[in-house]
Amino acid sequence: MPGSTIGEWFLWAATSRVVHLHGIHHVTAITGDGPRNAEFYGGVLGLRLVKKTVNFDDPGAYHLYYGDATGSPGTALTFFEYPGARLGRAGEGMVTRIDWSVPSPAALDWWEQQLAGKATTERSAEYLDIWDHEGLITRLVPVAGCESEPHANAPQVPSANAMRRMISVAAHARAPDDSMSVLDSLGFRRAGEAWLTGDGVRSAAYRLESSDGSISASGAGTIHHVAWASRDEDHQDWLARIARAGLQATPIVERDYFRSIYFREPSGVLFELATDGPGFAIDEEPDVLGLALCLPRQHEHLRAFLEQRLVPIPDPWEPYR
Repeated sequence: MPGSTIGEWFLWAATSRVVHLHGIHHVTAITGDGPRNAEFYGGVLGLRLVKKTVNFDDPGAYHLYYGDATGSPGTALTFFEYPGARLGRAGEGMVTRIDWSVPSPAALDWWEQQLAGKATTERSAEYLDIWDHEGLITRLVPVAGCESEPHANAPQVPSANAMRRMISVAAHARAPDDSMSVLDSLGFRRAGEAWLTGDGVRSAAYRLESSDGSISASGAGTIHHVAWASRDEDHQDWLARIARAGLQATPIVERDYFRSIYFREPSGVLFELATDGPGFAIDEEPDVLGLALCLPRQHEHLRAFLEQRLVPIPDPWEPYR
């Protein structure tokens, strides 16, 4: 804390670390059909299946990760698979849409044509909305300059049209005023109807949309949580800041590929703060990411059982090679 003199205050300000989030790390949703999920997000949308593992807290269920060539933060879209799960209902206290950048309006034209007969779409001048087979909404938004950003190199999707990264999520707000206060305390910046975090390429928006009172129900096609990216060394500081905001958070949780803190913001949306490292290449070589089943260390003893129980998910790019 600053000292009692102006000189001590400036010394503290100059040497203290600025703790801030830098965009979206990942978004996690729920699916009732892992193979079909992989076929759509990997085969149709062209994201790379970078990790095939299981839920840390429920090892009988797949946890599938998609993203760019390495699943870098900001591109990681993940799914818990509960086979045969009933469709959920997006509503109050939930993230309801994920917005991805694409390089140009021409990319929207290409995707609209490409998705004919494969997904429901709705086009406007500014974006293209896509509904998957379970009702989860992906919005593609042209962003000037994003063509130089890394992306998955799917053989079936030209580089000029490939999805780049998640630039925002929309949520139905139960208590928007309370949420705004907490977002401000967490370092989000107000910009119209959106709240921004990060800067430059890693920036992302949290869009609070007024709830119409619709009751949400977790299930296939709904989003479980949104994770914001944090530097590894800031996690202890985040625990303190979250407590000062009057929220209850979990301790730091080891997820092998990153470390996490979980809490709910006042509108009911589950937030996670996830570290950038160590990443998805710690247990697989980069050129074979997502091809084999990788298990958390504490569940490795269940491998034989899980390999018999889990339905195989082939490489979704294989049909296009």
